Parts: sequence; structure tokens; C-alpha cells
Amino acid sequence: MDLATLLGLVGTIAAILTAILMGGSMDSFINGPGLMIVCAGTMTVVLMKYPLSVAAHAMKAAAKAFLNKAQTPNELIEKCVELSNIARKEGVLGLEQVEIENQFLKRGVQLVVDGSEPEFVRKMLNTDINQTIERHEEGQSIFKSIGDVAPAMGMIGTLIGLVQMMANMDDPKALGPAMAVALLTTLYGAVIANVFAIPIADKLALRSKQERVTRQLIVEGISAIQEGLNPRVVDDLLKIYLPGNKRVTEEKEDPQPDAA
Repeated sequence: MDLATLLGLVGTIAAILTAILMGGSMDSFINGPGLMIVCAGTMTVVLMKYPLSVAAHAMKAAAKAFLNKAQTPNELIEKCVELSNIARKEGVLGLEQVEIENQFLKRGVQLVVDGSEPEFVRKMLNTDINQTIERHEEGQSIFKSIGDVAPAMGMIGTLIGLVQMMANMDDPKALGPAMAVALLTTLYGAVIANVFAIPIADKLALRSKQERVTRQLIVEGISAIQEGLNPRVVDDLLKIYLPGNKRVTEEKEDPQPDAA
């Protein structure tokens, strides 16, 4: 669970609701026509822009903004060093029996065990990375579209409310509902865009960037294993992918010294 995303969303909604309740009743901020214009209008416009399958995948991808089950780079580095040590002692066939949680790393190891050439392994894994990032970008683009469309639908609702208000200037009872539509649709559009859609798009972009880095780390780890590099060298090589403040600077005992 990503506490930052959850706390940010809950905290923002709580701040908005507190401001509403401090100033009056919640009922005055609930307007059926306004919600229909903004919510239904935003969904249908976004569906016009993307295939249904892509839109459905984006809703599933949104969970990644709140859930982060991926292994950390440090864990992946430790695993690659472990695999390198096994490969040096038992050969690459010894990797076949190793339990590997990360599916991308597991696929790379299987390609190595199957005897694939290093160039082919790197090409396959890099293609996988590119395809995965493209799918992630589709999900991000949908939430960015929601962030663009929702305020526009709010403005449409505002214009509808103003037209209704102008058309009923002689009827004071009709002015209130029309004014509510005019004002609240703008509020709804701004909230959907700035509290929900845009932050999720940004968090998914961050997740995608992190995944690209960790997968590239795995590609380098697989290449190092195929080259038969010393596990200590593999460890130092892969730590380049860590931020400077997270790199372990302590010397580790070499599991398998290089042959003279």
C-alpha cells in the first residue's frame, strides 16, 4: 500500500469537506444535474477518445497508484548477485531450480538457461520493457484526458446553468437551481481533475519510470550473469541504478574470488 497516495487523497477530501461543513450544509453542494453533466459527460467523452479495452485497462492500472507490490531495487540486486554466484559455481543450468519471484527476472533467467545468445536475450527483454511502458503510458493518458475533460464539462455545465438563469430572470424561484448548476459544475470538474485524475496520472508516470529503471537493472544483471562476472562486480555494477544516498558503500566479502 502506498501511504503517500492514500494520505494525500484522504487528506485533500477531508480538507474540502471540512471547509464545506464549516460554511454551511453539505446538501447545498450536492446537485444532481451538475453531477450528471460532469461525471457522465467526462466518462463518455473519454470513451470517445479511446477503445473500450484501453479504458478498462486504465481503471485497473489506477490501483498501482495505491498499491506497490514490486520488489525494491536492493532486493533485485541481492537476487542477481545470488544468481551470479550460483552460475559461477554450478553453471547457468544451476539457475533452473532457483526460486525467482520477479516474473521479468524469471523470464530473463529462463532465456539464459535455454542457451539464448546474449544479444537475443537483451533484445527480448528490452522489447518487453518498451511494450510494458507503452501500456503504462496508455493508462496515464486516459487519466490526463479525464483531467482535461472534467473542467471543460464543468464549464459546459456552468454555461447551461447561466442560460437557464437568464431565461428565468422573471421567476425568482428558478434562479436558485440554475445558479447551483452554474457554480457547482465548475467545482465538480475542478475536484475530479485536480484531486483525482491528474495526481493519479502523475503517480502512474512515476511508477512507470521506477519500473523502467528496475527492469533495466535486471537486464544488466542478466547480461552480467551470462558474461560470468564476479558477484562482487555484479553488485557494484547494479548499484549504479540506486540513488547515491542508498548505495551501500561497505565492502562485502567476495562469494567467489576471481581465478588468477
